Amino acid sequence: MPPADTEASAAVAADAVPEDLRLRPGQRDFRRSNLALFAAGIATFVLLYSTQGLLPLLSSDLDLTPGQASWTASAATLGLALALLPASALSDRYGRTAVMTWSVLAASVIALALPFAPGLGTLVLLRALQGAALAGLPATAMAYLAEEVHPSALASAMGLYVAGNSIGGMGGRLVAGWAGAAWGWHWGLATSALLALLSVAAFRLLIPTARHFRRTPVDARALATTVGAHLRNPLLLRLYALGLLFMAVFGAVYNTVGFRLIAAPFHLPQSVAASIFVVYLVGTASSASAGRLTARLGRRGALYLAITLTSAGLLISLADSLPCALLGLVLITAGFFAGHATASSAVGRTAQHGRAQASALYLIAYYLGNSLGGTVGADAYHAVGWPGSAAVGLAAMTLAAGVTLYATRQALAARRGRRMSTLPA
Repeated sequence: MPPADTEASAAVAADAVPEDLRLRPGQRDFRRSNLALFAAGIATFVLLYSTQGLLPLLSSDLDLTPGQASWTASAATLGLALALLPASALSDRYGRTAVMTWSVLAASVIALALPFAPGLGTLVLLRALQGAALAGLPATAMAYLAEEVHPSALASAMGLYVAGNSIGGMGGRLVAGWAGAAWGWHWGLATSALLALLSVAAFRLLIPTARHFRRTPVDARALATTVGAHLRNPLLLRLYALGLLFMAVFGAVYNTVGFRLIAAPFHLPQSVAASIFVVYLVGTASSASAGRLTARLGRRGALYLAITLTSAGLLISLADSLPCALLGLVLITAGFFAGHATASSAVGRTAQHGRAQASALYLIAYYLGNSLGGTVGADAYHAVGWPGSAAVGLAAMTLAAGVTLYATRQALAARRGRRMSTLPA
């Protein structure tokens, strides 16, 4: 593995590279960067959600409620959220690819220790540390794409990266769930660790050296100033809120769907219930098409569509029918990934400076939404069943619709103001 200074020195020399020399579709390094971050997304989400497909097994084996078992998933996303800003600052100092590499490698090493956890407390602690180790990848990856990819191709590149996230989320849950059903949750976690290590190797072999990155020293005061500026930007704040709300739905649904499918009236075997995560392929498709969707409908139009799909899926899933439960999950997944890809790519375009910190703040909100939605959704499921989880999701989508409607009204008012200012006195 080359030292961090290799990337930083090359980036400093190329800091003034014109925008028209950034990576575009058809170029070899554009394909390599997309494939590398696709692999990194797989590794990240295999590790981040490795326990989610195992929650019913953990609950049964360790005598836990759904809410208690869900902490093995929520602890990882909470640890990641808390470590994102420090990790983004390190990427400004040591380089994007170096921080991304060490991040997923450290998280993979921790993953090797998870199968040996003796109980819930140790497992939750290790998962929180694993989430913190993973923090160097997500915000840095978004900043890397915003710096290296031409603006016209950013939405599609971000969509492919998010698609890698969905493949990793699906693959990790499926592999862990199937292995867990066959041999127990310890082996489920072990197989996730091995899959992540293979993805880390692919990422390191493919990722091109950053050309537009400029190394900057870690300065706590400057970091606070940058973060403060982002938090005073109304558009960024709305995007952060949308990331939190979409992910709250996702956490509430996917932390409890396994419990629902093995219970009445479905009574599916654990191995079959774990297979439900193949629905993630829908997320892969909707993420990859997010750029085209935004180009056709505009950012707010794409968000309205994502909110509608997610809400419709939640309502359909309320029926005690397996086809309705599956169709609902398909719509929820498609809507979530379309909304997330649209909002996250808008963060990269909106932030004119401190892109790593802007992306980190988005992901802090996003993963806090996961921890909050996953825990509240699991408690609601424990209290009243699936309608409780669906109600948590519908409340989040109602708030998301309100945020998007407010943004639409603000944009229309600004447009009218510009039109009035051009009229003759």
